[in-house]
Amino acid sequence: MYEDNDLVFCRVDGRYLDPDVVSQGFERLIVRSGQPRIRFHDLRHTHATLGLAAGIHPKVMQERLGHSSISVTLDLYSHAVPALGADAADRIAAVVDGF
Repeated sequence: MYEDNDLVFCRVDGRYLDPDVVSQGFERLIVRSGQPRIRFHDLRHTHATLGLAAGIHPKVMQERLGHSSISVTLDLYSHAVPALGADAADRIAAVVDGF
């Protein structure tokens, strides 16, 4: 019987899969593909960075990443998206121009 544990990676029956098994499988695929070597965890960082760069609200990214607070998400990832600061300045300027 299938166990729905809300996992991204699991065994065929839905049970937990050892994270090392996933990482090792990913590494084998990277080597076979000839792509530059990256860690499996780097995919998580890329997801968070691209999400923030795409304008996804940091609270949504916090929930997707499972961080305990939004400050963790912002502390870890907002520096990777310098355009966020420029976007904030542009938005504030637009409000000021409207007065």
